Amino acid sequence: MADNKKKAQTPATEQRGLRAYFRGIRTELKKVVWPTKKELGSFTAVVIATCFIFALVFWGLDSAVLAMLRGILNISI
Repeated sequence: MADNKKKAQTPATEQRGLRAYFRGIRTELKKVVWPTKKELGSFTAVVIATCFIFALVFWGLDSAVLAMLRGILNISI
């Protein structure tokens, strides 16, 4: 009886599953609240500013470590 519950998926069953999957995606995308142009611009500015700040921090840390290595090992790079 347990074998009766397990049905092999035929290509038609897979198609219905795939079709339902993409139908679900479309349904979920309709629920998304997309940002306005103004919000998108401000979000983009925040991301760019954050990237710039992190780049400066990493550059500063890299320079500090390089200066320490130069001082400790008396090397020039």
